[in-house]
Amino acid sequence: MDILMVVPASIIVFALGASIGSFINVVVYRLPARLSILWPPSRCPHCLNQLKAHDNVPVLGWVWLKGRCRYCKSKISVRYPVVEAATGIIFLLLFLLFNVSIATIGYWAFCSWLLALSLIDLDTMTLPNALTQSGLVVGIIFQMTVGLFSEASWQGLIKHLMMAIVGAVVGLWLFDAIAIFGSMVLGKTAMGAGDAKLAAMMGAWLGWKYLLLAGFIACAVGALVGIATIILSGRKKGQKIPFGPFLALGSLITVFGGEAILSAYLRLFFPIN
Repeated sequence: MDILMVVPASIIVFALGASIGSFINVVVYRLPARLSILWPPSRCPHCLNQLKAHDNVPVLGWVWLKGRCRYCKSKISVRYPVVEAATGIIFLLLFLLFNVSIATIGYWAFCSWLLALSLIDLDTMTLPNALTQSGLVVGIIFQMTVGLFSEASWQGLIKHLMMAIVGAVVGLWLFDAIAIFGSMVLGKTAMGAGDAKLAAMMGAWLGWKYLLLAGFIACAVGALVGIATIILSGRKKGQKIPFGPFLALGSLITVFGGEAILSAYLRLFFPIN
């Protein structure tokens, strides 16, 4: 893509991602509270005054208001602009990697689901079925679309549909098995049911091979973070840590570099003479 097209396109993509990030903030706040994510319009949770349109501009609105409500001067969490900016950056990186393609649009949706689920898991230690199940369905539709357009045949659609279904089943069974085995060893619940459902969603989007890679990355990073937390903060062993964010991180790394990681692994352990 010509540089004269890349710059304005990148600005538009970042703005789109930041706007989606603003909506993700709404979902993360309202869904666990069983509130409508569409109505009423955005408002201050303290004084309930509806925000003006220019106050809702992603990232910049928070800066203009200096991190406080225009009406009651209550503090607005810095997480709001951080989520908006992070979503914008993810959208931009996906666009630069996959250009204008079905993959770009699909992975925009996938990463949006992952981000919303991660934040809700951090806040409430839950992964809502409404998001994992809808993400699973959209992932299957995404794979079918990729199969139909990439191979221009119904055979391609069916192949990708089966790949999504197998990936979802492997994700669900694998993490259910880990949860059961871990509970037997530890004598208490080792993993929530939501993690297995999230893994099923990941399998639909990534396929079983890349699901295994994402799961391995999640477990490795989760173990390192858990050990570091115990050492640095004196946190007691056995305290619960939400695993959803690690699964999301593993998926994100796999989307961006999964093919390169698997290729490097195969060259290292199964060299071709």
